[in-house]
Amino acid sequence: MLNTYTAVTKKSGEWWIGWVEEVPGVNCQERTKSELLESLRSALKEALAFNREDAIKAATSDYGEELLTV
Repeated sequence: MLNTYTAVTKKSGEWWIGWVEEVPGVNCQERTKSELLESLRSALKEALAFNREDAIKAATSDYGEELLTV
């Protein structure tokens, strides 16, 4: 399932900096905008995977999963 997120990007001196609006803590810094976007995609994938694992561990057992669309 593909989801869409919003990357805020900004040139700051010699660097491009950026973060993902919808997921706190997903931020990166790179020399080029294309490298920044790739790093943000990678960091976002890792953060989502970690959050999923953490949620399932917290549920321990007898849990259900429901898809939500907003």
